Amino acid sequence: MALMTSKGASSSSFTHQYKNFDVFLSFKGEDTRHGFTGQLYNALCQWGIHTFIDDDNLLREKQISAQHLKTIESSMVSIIIFSKNYASSTWCLDELVKIIECKKNDRLVLPIFYNIDPLEVKKGKFEEELAKHEEKFKDNKKVQRWKEALCEASNIHGWHYKHNSESKFIQEIVKEISNFKLNRMPLFVAKYPVGISHRVEAIKLLLDIGSNDVRVIKVYGLGGVGKTTTAKAVYNMIYVHFEGSSFLENVKDKFGTFDGAIKLQETLLYDILGGINLKVHNACRGINLIKERLSNKRILLILDDVDRSNQIETLIGNCDLFASGSRIIITTRDKNLLATLGKGILTYKVKELDDHEAHELFCLHAFQRNKPKEDYSELANQFICYAKGIPLALAILGADLYGRNKMEWKSTLNKYEKIPNKEIQKILQKSYEGLDETERDIFLDIACLFKGFCRSYVVDILNSCNLYPIIGIQRLSEKCLIIVDRHDKLWMHDLVEQMGREIVRQESPRVPGMRSRLWCYEDSLEVLTKNTGSEKIRGLMMCSPKRAKLQLEAKCLEKMKNLKFLIVNNVDICGGIEYLPNKLRLLDWPEFPFSSLPFNFRPQKLIALNMPESQVILDRLMGQFRNLTYMNFRSCQYIKKLSDLSIATPNIKQLNLNECRNLVEVHDSVGYLDKLEKWDLFDCTELQILPSCLMMKSLKHLNLYMCKRLEKFPDIPHEMDGLKYLTFIGTAIKELPLSFGNLTGLEELHLGSGLLPSSIYNLHLHSLHIWGDVKFLKDMEIDRQVLCNYYDDFSKYRFQSSLTCLALYFSKNSSEIDFILNCGPVSMLRLCIQSDEFTLPKSIIRFNQLRWLEFPNSYFLQEIPKLPKTIRGVNASQCFSLNSESLSKIMLQDDDTPCDCHIILPGNKIPKWFNHQSIESSISLWVGPEFPTFALCVAFCLADEDEYNFACVVDIFTNGHKRTLVKKFFDKMHCDHQWFY
Repeated sequence: MALMTSKGASSSSFTHQYKNFDVFLSFKGEDTRHGFTGQLYNALCQWGIHTFIDDDNLLREKQISAQHLKTIESSMVSIIIFSKNYASSTWCLDELVKIIECKKNDRLVLPIFYNIDPLEVKKGKFEEELAKHEEKFKDNKKVQRWKEALCEASNIHGWHYKHNSESKFIQEIVKEISNFKLNRMPLFVAKYPVGISHRVEAIKLLLDIGSNDVRVIKVYGLGGVGKTTTAKAVYNMIYVHFEGSSFLENVKDKFGTFDGAIKLQETLLYDILGGINLKVHNACRGINLIKERLSNKRILLILDDVDRSNQIETLIGNCDLFASGSRIIITTRDKNLLATLGKGILTYKVKELDDHEAHELFCLHAFQRNKPKEDYSELANQFICYAKGIPLALAILGADLYGRNKMEWKSTLNKYEKIPNKEIQKILQKSYEGLDETERDIFLDIACLFKGFCRSYVVDILNSCNLYPIIGIQRLSEKCLIIVDRHDKLWMHDLVEQMGREIVRQESPRVPGMRSRLWCYEDSLEVLTKNTGSEKIRGLMMCSPKRAKLQLEAKCLEKMKNLKFLIVNNVDICGGIEYLPNKLRLLDWPEFPFSSLPFNFRPQKLIALNMPESQVILDRLMGQFRNLTYMNFRSCQYIKKLSDLSIATPNIKQLNLNECRNLVEVHDSVGYLDKLEKWDLFDCTELQILPSCLMMKSLKHLNLYMCKRLEKFPDIPHEMDGLKYLTFIGTAIKELPLSFGNLTGLEELHLGSGLLPSSIYNLHLHSLHIWGDVKFLKDMEIDRQVLCNYYDDFSKYRFQSSLTCLALYFSKNSSEIDFILNCGPVSMLRLCIQSDEFTLPKSIIRFNQLRWLEFPNSYFLQEIPKLPKTIRGVNASQCFSLNSESLSKIMLQDDDTPCDCHIILPGNKIPKWFNHQSIESSISLWVGPEFPTFALCVAFCLADEDEYNFACVVDIFTNGHKRTLVKKFFDKMHCDHQWFY
């Protein structure tokens, strides 16, 4: 492995500076030290207010020290005690200039006019003293700064003492300072604030405190992921920049109590107004009172754990009550919260801790240090894996395990795998409690049975149960309870899954047969073998971790009248099954051991029937499946003919017959199933007869790969714009029908040998993959060189501009390659050519938007022509004949090649210009204040000539924090190669 780095650029780190002192006292010692100022200092200290007083006030140096100025900066409040001789002291005046400077940075400054009139600060004795300084120092600029500071200080609202009761006067000052301190007190963030810094910095960027608009930031995420902790850290970092600030914690819970909304309104007013208690009699008046009193203030407000928009409206209306520059942060578990407020709401998702952060946080709680004891490492990693990056869980588990022996650790782990920690369960379950009845059912069905399933599949199944899953799943996603990934599959955090399963377990902790859902193999086994099921069971999963052979009663499911979902896997059933509940929506039973379903089963409500690798005989199986939507008979070798489905299953959407190697014929009626969307016939090696024509308006996906005996493709009598994906590689089809052009919506086409009709040029394909000796219809009189030189004037045979990916796989040097390339649009983005013998044409330069070029396994390719400047990836794996000049062309593209670039070449010698090299799987180096740009080279040295498939994941650790930079997959590698990135 090797790296070449450039100079680094700036980066910032998060450090929170707490104030050294609450109050800084500026005073003239000979006037008030042993009287008023001394009493004020003592009173502040008695109230727990950390106050700075200069003990060397009478013996000061001539120039104020840098440390003294830093003390002023780090104090929350500066109190200036103006007395008759204050202006005679240059030390006091220098302090004053610094104090006024800090005021501009949002520090609080409070003057006390002790036995003098505020106007005297601008004239009288103060003016005389300044005149003396002017004569003495001959520094007009310095004296001018003193004058300006005095002038500004005299205009600040403060206290005026006129020979009345000093003790009473001091108590008023102390009370106000105390209220201010309470309102400006930093919040406790966490015992160990691991992983907080980068989150705080990200939110600070969104807040952009310097801008003058009103900003609302929504901070959302899973329960326990650290939203409140992060918000507190942000609050501590920025609250001093605002006229007022308030952190309202647990809004959802407080709204659920009597007068909770009113108390929150009162707290908000108290916090912002600096300790003034205003009584709110009802919530409606409270909104107007907040608007009246706070509308002119630049504030920081954090509303923590909000779950409904009316809570926000009750406290701050439409977020437009406050003055310019205000910032509002709302933490929530609901991603869709604030949607009613329209655009302009900024969002930040709090994610789980990475592996390094999780490890550190857990160890700090469990061992009081950032790494485990040596003999606890494996156990610690198991707990960290269990928590999956949730800070709440890591902290609770670590604290619970602190000081315990290894046997107790193991016992605790075994327990938590079955029964979750109560504290964690309580926090996570709050999200569940905010769901309505149907949403709760959907959540528990996914947690217990459908995690990892495709969303559309689950939607169709649950829709038949009247659960309204389209909106329900969306709400669960917004509540951060489930995740829908880019493949449209449903996932959830392991702790959330366990939370849901624990809710079901608590329905009947001792008797599994009385629960609504069974997913644990031991529980399902007990219920089925002992026949202790009940009508309460709606879902049962029986998936053995190891192959199991079971003897069940023929009517072991008879008591489960309301069973809707039955999933059986890796289990051999002896005997017969004589009863299946008629309310079943899902029957998922791979290797179903019987040729047919029970004769008394009425499957009218069945939505999904999955029986891959089973012994079913289709004619015996098919009944009145009027609602059946998904049918999977993959690798069912007893199926020889697919009969008429138009009556039995008119609503079928997906039909999987992959690897049914004895299937010979498909009934003509199947070609008219107008709801069928996906039809898989992969590797049906004996298939000979398809429907004569296809009139399937919903069909999107058709797979005929390796149907070796199929010689005829169906006619397409009418336009079918729904079909997006079609493959018939490895078939015996020699010629496509002229009506092939009616597949007007086709986007991805994989085709094998044969003559293609001219209509293929009219298709708006995005991706075309050609395998074998395909022949394209072309005018034989056209000179190939003329075609190359005058491409732009040649339009009869040309693919549409929609084509972005072209892949050509030929066993020999095919004369078709040049022709196909010259038919490709110049806007193509990806080109792959794989052939034993071919020459990459110079005309490749005309593809002026080409990003990826691949020619793997081209063993005899010797030369690479000039490539387009837009290339950002080249795969030349197994191209052993490439000359050194061609290799250089690939490596040294023009300077404007994009930074994110991949190159794969044969060989294992790392170029010398990589300035960091290692024979290990990692490299460590120091970087400057800026993160550098770099090139990466990984050399793979394979021990033998066997073929390998592997993945390379490049992670960057910066100050201990891991970030995955790139993942690259390599397949069919059987010699040394280099990957450049």
